[in-house]
Amino acid sequence: MTRRQQVLYLAAAWCLSYPDEELIGRVPLMRAALAEFPGAAADFVEVLDRLESTPPIQIQAQYVREFDLGKRHALHLSYWTDGDTRRRGEVLGNFKKTYRQSDILVDTHGELPDYLPMVLEYAALVDLAAGRELLTRFRASLEMLRFGLLRDELPHARILQAVCATLSGKSPADEQAVMRMAGYGPPTEAVGLDPYDPRLLPVKGA
Repeated sequence: MTRRQQVLYLAAAWCLSYPDEELIGRVPLMRAALAEFPGAAADFVEVLDRLESTPPIQIQAQYVREFDLGKRHALHLSYWTDGDTRRRGEVLGNFKKTYRQSDILVDTHGELPDYLPMVLEYAALVDLAAGRELLTRFRASLEMLRFGLLRDELPHARILQAVCATLSGKSPADEQAVMRMAGYGPPTEAVGLDPYDPRLLPVKGA
């Protein structure tokens, strides 16, 4: 079970990261590792196929559009629960504290410490127990991201589903159930963001 989770988390971390040439070159490695666990491998097939079959400049533009522009598919876990508020600084500090407690120095590469690919890679390569604890603590964020990806029919939704399936308890049936799990959506605090309400999300392509 431990190796399965490590392989799944690392593959998820890479598949959710910016698809530069190095990452695209890792696709055969991901396929080989995931082949040990056919049930999990099926959740990655479409993303891996796209990485191999789509011209790099096109897949990179798609990634920027879906993950970097706007907050529809925010990959920073504390965004979904704390928005851009002062409280979020304390939450980010707790992520850093977790990383510092590891025996291995964690390089954030300039990213905020709650960046999902980083958390997944930390769980896979550094400290599985501590990484799973972070993922469990921000389960609501993972589920909200999953629903957002599902809504826009992105294959990464199945990867989020696979990650959530490694955590205890069933995934909520709908976004309102996730909101109850979290207790609130991203709040506002003099930052100009609207409180999260899935009914207010723009229709894709509008």
